[in-house]
Amino acid sequence: MTDRAPRRILTAAATALLAAAGLTACADDTGGASQPGKVGVVAAFYPLQFLAERVGGDTVAVSNLTKPGAEPHDLELNPRQVGEVVDADLVVYLSGFQPAVDEAVEQNGGDRAFDVAGVTPLRDAAAGGHDHDHEGEGEGEAEGEHAEESGGKDPHVWLDPTRLATIGDKLAERLGKADPDHAADYTARAGALRTELTKLDTEYADGLRTCQRREIVTSHTAFGYLTERYKLEQIGISGLTPEAEPSPKRLAEVAEEAREHQAGTIFFETLVSPKVAETIAREVGAKTAVLDPLEGPPADGDYLSAMRTNLQTLRTALDCS
Repeated sequence: MTDRAPRRILTAAATALLAAAGLTACADDTGGASQPGKVGVVAAFYPLQFLAERVGGDTVAVSNLTKPGAEPHDLELNPRQVGEVVDADLVVYLSGFQPAVDEAVEQNGGDRAFDVAGVTPLRDAAAGGHDHDHEGEGEGEAEGEHAEESGGKDPHVWLDPTRLATIGDKLAERLGKADPDHAADYTARAGALRTELTKLDTEYADGLRTCQRREIVTSHTAFGYLTERYKLEQIGISGLTPEAEPSPKRLAEVAEEAREHQAGTIFFETLVSPKVAETIAREVGAKTAVLDPLEGPPADGDYLSAMRTNLQTLRTALDCS
């Protein structure tokens, strides 16, 4: 493992903040990644935590910068979390998704960063039919700002299991460089995870092959990778940033499309208010259901079980045989 001592020197400003907050001797309440004898890995948000834990196994200690129940898009780091980035052997993040993490990595951890966005090409935010045709008019400044931050790319790559498997393989390579003594173990665990994700991919392909409808109406336009992979069409009410308020014009457009496609279900997610989805559902006489974008940890189980729950939810909503 690499020597952490040189990395414990924070910038003067960060050191002052840590001292003022009295946090330098405390463990992070998200679970510290610094444990003797283990590779310290900091993950930016849940799917990357899942990946690091599965590939790293018992030779790594993983900390998640995004607390359970928090919406990761607009994460702000406190001094303690900046200290985690500084001390980590490896920081696993997705550039363009969380600007505060991007800044912390650039200032303190660039040489120890594993950027998921550099592993597999990201979709254009405007790709995928109806996914983003609402962006622009009436969306408000927040959505435009996020679009600029993300470089016009859709970050939700983990919702395609095949892409996540590729990221896992590359993460194993990077962990092997940080910890050569266990490189073979990381490769083996990534291979085992790839087998599980390939099985999940087959379940999705088979389960969604024959459905009466192929359009899903979602409150948050997070499912472009999933719909692209399994030949569905996403009609997003809001954009890539779930807090963005859709304009009345956009609400009317979505309601019209929902009626046109005879959508019986309007999907919302766990980390944001369901009010917009409920408004559309009342307008068109549909019900609502949760479709989890897995930006945070599921209440029960893990990534794999939550994705299987999503599959069953989709099969019910789309009347799949």
